[in-house]
Amino acid sequence: MNKDKAGAIALTLGDPAGIGPEIIVKAFRDAAVDMRDCFVAGDVSIVRRASRALAASGQPALAVALIDTPADAHDVPPRCVPVLQVVAATGHVIAQGEISAAAGRIAGECVVWAARAALRSEIAAIVTAPLHKEALAAAGYPFPGHTELLQAEAAAHQGRSIAELPVRMMLANDELRTVLVSIHMSLRDAIEAVSFDGVLQTLRIAHRALGAVLGRPPKIGVAGLNPHAGEGGLFGSEERDIIAPAIASARAEGIDADGPHAPDTVFMRARAKAQGPGEFDVVVAMYHDQGLIPVKYLGVDKGVNVTLGLPLVRTSPDHGTAFDIAGKGVADPSSLIEAVRMARSLVRGAGP
Repeated sequence: MNKDKAGAIALTLGDPAGIGPEIIVKAFRDAAVDMRDCFVAGDVSIVRRASRALAASGQPALAVALIDTPADAHDVPPRCVPVLQVVAATGHVIAQGEISAAAGRIAGECVVWAARAALRSEIAAIVTAPLHKEALAAAGYPFPGHTELLQAEAAAHQGRSIAELPVRMMLANDELRTVLVSIHMSLRDAIEAVSFDGVLQTLRIAHRALGAVLGRPPKIGVAGLNPHAGEGGLFGSEERDIIAPAIASARAEGIDADGPHAPDTVFMRARAKAQGPGEFDVVVAMYHDQGLIPVKYLGVDKGVNVTLGLPLVRTSPDHGTAFDIAGKGVADPSSLIEAVRMARSLVRGAGP
């Protein structure tokens, strides 16, 4: 990357009570080449605590450098963690493994700072460490997660309503990609959210975003909502009345979408194997767990969450805050490292 602010990648701190600070330090330790020109948008004292905790558990600790601008990350030596202080210094120690409004505030403020910097083209991309949704809510943020918070920031930056900036979640690893019609809502509400407009919009976003990454139109497999994709209306009419018409409209626009397919087989058909790629480049799933369970089953260490539809690049690991192991030095940074690699590839491909 060039030595300028726009070439830097910001890693947001995540919930300081979780494993975010630990996996960030480990990423700089274990993947120094991948972490070049990356920096932490967070709190230097929290990152230093994470480094000391690694030393206390018998692992190599890293130096932590306070930087003044994103561009300064370029000059920090390998295996040293550059931190840009973007929140007020903590006046007390955040207890690890505990939900708190203080931790939620820090996590939220880091994301807001990074989003605004990316929207001003001051940084190249954002990689978000996990935050805790309950802590975020306790801090007063009216969003269920990163995706909705980033969507709101981007819409405000563009002077648009949230409805005018539709976004979707994609979870991806080396074997499978899925894009979701709906994200964080109850299953009952998610079923109601399966609409013609929602499915068609998802197909358009997936087509545009994956086309930029692959350099060609993606092959999109579409999952049904009901068992056996409704079995011709015997087990539900959503496939016949909503999903299939949306696919037909997408195909009329030149989108290579196929389905709806039985949800219990379409992910296997799309999965890439040693002998070659799967039948589809991506599967559009009708709701959160339908799409995320297959990818996570294949291994959270390689899974990456990508927000599609934003005017910025944002990726994240596909796991949560893991309060049960926070501070124990055993968290695996692999998914975070993969998220950094994915962010770089998206920047090179002109974003999602």
